[in-house]
Amino acid sequence: MRTLYSIVFWVFMAVTCVIMFAVGLVVFLVTLPFDPNGRAQHLFSCFWAQIYFYCNPFWRLRVEGRERLPWKGPAVIVANHQSLGDILVLFGLYRPFKWVSKASVFKVPFIGWNMALNRYVRLVRGSKESIAQMMSDCERWIDRGVPVLLFPEGTRSEDGEIKAFKDGAFRLSIAKGCPVYPVVVTGTARTLPKHGLMLDTRADCVVRVLDPVSPDAFGGDVAAMREHVRDLIVAEKARMEAAAEGPASSRGADEGGMLTSGS
Repeated sequence: MRTLYSIVFWVFMAVTCVIMFAVGLVVFLVTLPFDPNGRAQHLFSCFWAQIYFYCNPFWRLRVEGRERLPWKGPAVIVANHQSLGDILVLFGLYRPFKWVSKASVFKVPFIGWNMALNRYVRLVRGSKESIAQMMSDCERWIDRGVPVLLFPEGTRSEDGEIKAFKDGAFRLSIAKGCPVYPVVVTGTARTLPKHGLMLDTRADCVVRVLDPVSPDAFGGDVAAMREHVRDLIVAEKARMEAAAEGPASSRGADEGGMLTSGS
């Protein structure tokens, strides 16, 4: 069953990527003259990513606290990172932002090309020059009132546990005097696994946006802000996973329905 399900999913993704990239190219060309920050292109990309939940009766996604995120204005968004499925569910935020992503992903046909159209921020891991350029690009978008989204762990977690955070997102927040919005993701660990193409047939994913954290309280202390935000995400993730194992989760699963919703 898993093998058949995985084959159908990947074939569906391949076909839709061709179609949606063609539509996305039209969106890009039509909106570029009056949308210099690419908000419409990004929101189209959100819809593209959500198709894989809308059309999949076995994957469920719930988005909570979306209203906390700004439609515009300087901000840094950070989220824990469990799998490639995190990309799909975080597009479910349906808010304008620029991703920070590995430069190699931009070479992936259709998906990577669309990322280039969105002018997302590229990063070559381990390259000091690339890290410096990434920080500069993020600052430029923040100065233009466009939030940026980073995974402060730097890479996907192998075991689902939240790893140590890197400084970049918090340096940006302190340097620009803008808030950090912590986002907690659960249930994505085996949707699109880090290694291999076999998918779990069922997934119950939740994205929860927490209250923003202002850099003002940390007096320029990057490490203190970094650890504070990490503690918030770790604690909330533990609460969410504990709640998912309780009776309420079972009732919710019996009720069925796979919709992306806000709280």
